[in-house]
Amino acid sequence: MFCVECGQEGHIFRNGLCIGCYIKSHSFSNGPKIIDLVRCPHCGSYRYKNSWLSGDFKEIIQHIIKNSFYVNKELKKTGMSIECNETDETTTCKVIVSGFLDGIPVSEKHMLNIRLKKMVCDVCSRRFGGYYEAVLQIRADKRKLSEDELKMIRSMIEGFVENLRIKGNRGLFITDTDMRHGGVDFYLSESKPAQTIAKKIYEHFGGEIKQSSKNIGMKNGRQIYRMTYLIRLPSYQKNCFISLNNSFFLILSISRNKIRVVELSSWKETIFDSKTLQKATVMGHEKLIKNAIVVSQSKDEIQIMDPDTYKVVYVRKPQPMFFDSDKVKIVKLDDHIFLFPEKTKLF
Repeated sequence: MFCVECGQEGHIFRNGLCIGCYIKSHSFSNGPKIIDLVRCPHCGSYRYKNSWLSGDFKEIIQHIIKNSFYVNKELKKTGMSIECNETDETTTCKVIVSGFLDGIPVSEKHMLNIRLKKMVCDVCSRRFGGYYEAVLQIRADKRKLSEDELKMIRSMIEGFVENLRIKGNRGLFITDTDMRHGGVDFYLSESKPAQTIAKKIYEHFGGEIKQSSKNIGMKNGRQIYRMTYLIRLPSYQKNCFISLNNSFFLILSISRNKIRVVELSSWKETIFDSKTLQKATVMGHEKLIKNAIVVSQSKDEIQIMDPDTYKVVYVRKPQPMFFDSDKVKIVKLDDHIFLFPEKTKLF
């Protein structure tokens, strides 16, 4: 049979045309000539089909173009290559759609322009408007938060927020922070992530956590409540001395509501939970550690000069050991003097 287009004798593919003429007379892909893309000047997000996308501009362009083009199902093993030339206001892209029709390679080229427009995104609009759905109130029982605690808490919260944003929650941000009543308040844009963060802080430091809510209106057809999460850290903290059941301890670490301590008279380590330490009395911190001159020592005792009274006193060693220095560190708690736990030579 003869092709009605080129007159060549051979296999007729469809509609009286050979496959070569069929490919020439048909278009197997189409897409827009112009794409208007909105970019937020503050966070750099891009708006596409009423959604805001964050990420690399080239990757977003590739995603948008691929979703904007139609490829005929007749074409098999299809592929698309995109090359873009960026300018300040317009980006020109060459799009090549390729595939196979009845085993014959097909390639079609399209040119399009991407026009960038500026508009503040929904998230930045809320951020600049001071919007928040939750408050994290961090306090400590009967004391102010230490500088180390404030630094660690701030780092933890900022890290949690950034991690959740990387995972796709671009609507989460810290609206503001405020130092209040010896503690700190963090204002967050979303309540559910704030609850997760509050639990993480509670698990790390211990203490207690309370929550309250207030109805602030509607959002996307649902009631919105402003949540307040109060995390009250315990009166004790790392490196402080406590008294419990007529024994004295140094707190070594606090993690996941477990408190690792060393008993000062024996230097034996143990772990308490926060409930057990609710009855503990905080005696003080590193300032209680003092240097004392060694007068003499035996296997079980050491004779020192009290740095406050200059009297010579005997202190029982927690275990047989020898101090090879003329000074030792001591801790005075009530009427007791303890050797401060540190590296020594055992007998």
